[in-house]
Amino acid sequence: MTPTDAIPLLQARGLSFLRADEPVFGPLDFALHAGELALVEGDNGSGKTTLLRLLAGLLHVGEGELRWRGRGWNRDERAGDVLFLGHQLGLKMDMSPRENLRIAAGLHGTRSGRTAASVLIQVGLAGYEDEPVRRLSAGQKKRAALARLLLLPAVLWLLDEPYANLDRAGIALVNQLLEEHIAGGGAALVTSHGAVSFHGGEPKRIRMHG
Repeated sequence: MTPTDAIPLLQARGLSFLRADEPVFGPLDFALHAGELALVEGDNGSGKTTLLRLLAGLLHVGEGELRWRGRGWNRDERAGDVLFLGHQLGLKMDMSPRENLRIAAGLHGTRSGRTAASVLIQVGLAGYEDEPVRRLSAGQKKRAALARLLLLPAVLWLLDEPYANLDRAGIALVNQLLEEHIAGGGAALVTSHGAVSFHGGEPKRIRMHG
């Protein structure tokens, strides 16, 4: 895939995360441009999830440098630019998918032409828009979380095992969303134990090492 911008969207130099003064991963160097997808690879315990949580602003940088569009990294300023989907889906279980999306949109806005209703239809939750999330199956909960990717205007997606709890159609949906996001100038970092079927070109690979 061809980057759409000469300046990296996200750049890491000598990036490490420390726990009790011991490195969980790093030092790590990589650059991700708009229009690129990167697979984060490594053994269990190598820090893949930790890296995504750090980039999502949930953890602090231990050592090294992060830059965003060539400028210093400020995780508070990046809140609307970066969207993290992890094992914990970030859904309020007693609220419906529609209500969850309204809360998220109230914080970060929406993509042009997208509504909660339209994205819920796109992810296959027509008829379940107003059902409490706790009553949904694991796959439907994941689809409700995927709808947030479609609705919010974040440019960088951080997806930790996005294919988990999805059937074949759901896996195809994730790949479709990624392709559309990358084609539209977005970027994504993805961890996955399975093969990612991506038709937008060969993904970049970030190899984790502790």
